[in-house]
Amino acid sequence: MKWPQEVTFVRHGLSGYNALKGKKNQSRLYQAFRREFKKNPTGFLTRQLAKEVAKRFSLGYGDYETPLDEAGTSDIIQVGSTMPSKLELPDVVICSPYLRTRQTLQFLIQGWPELGKVKTYFDPRVREKEHGLANLYNDWRVMQALHPDQYRLYKILGPYWYRYPQGESMQDVRNRIQSWTATLIREFAGQRVLVVTHHLTIISIRANFERLSPEGFIQIDEDDKPINAGVTIYIGDPDQGIDGRLVLADYNLKWY
Repeated sequence: MKWPQEVTFVRHGLSGYNALKGKKNQSRLYQAFRREFKKNPTGFLTRQLAKEVAKRFSLGYGDYETPLDEAGTSDIIQVGSTMPSKLELPDVVICSPYLRTRQTLQFLIQGWPELGKVKTYFDPRVREKEHGLANLYNDWRVMQALHPDQYRLYKILGPYWYRYPQGESMQDVRNRIQSWTATLIREFAGQRVLVVTHHLTIISIRANFERLSPEGFIQIDEDDKPINAGVTIYIGDPDQGIDGRLVLADYNLKWY
């Protein structure tokens, strides 16, 4: 079989961005902005509220440097503690180089110390989707309110094909995951692989492995997002096709 024996994906834990988003959603200011955005996305009042939201809710760092939030670290340690009863020790760990994924791996190792002895590679191809200009605002609606041309372009292209200025579209992420999959086949056939990665990367992997349409991709993103510290498992089946195939065994497991 040309595929790994098993590939387990873990999404990073609760990040600073995730925590900021939760606080923002509870804010009266943001709720007012959302109401105005729904009525008139590029209107004067919407833009004024967008400026206030951007000023009040700012991370102050880029996506690469976004850390984990302390509130979610115990969940990751619990996932690590649960892994030995659910999985065999992997032969290799592949991790996104982003800070929150590197921190997630360290907390997994706290829960499963043997994991720290496994060879680890940091591969930028399993990073999160690059959001370009939207990083200045940490919110796509705020960006669109302040850049009306981007709102109009998004409405024409839709969420799958729209590419953020200096960023990526969802198809762009799928393309680089296709490149990464070739490496997975070439270098790790027959092995057990653990991958610490991101939300849209996991959906892209599912979409590529399961040959999903753009509409299928968006359906998962809207209705069944990977949870923070969630676990997804693919098992290699040598009886699938000529050279075997990775088959989805479990998706979005919550081991905490």
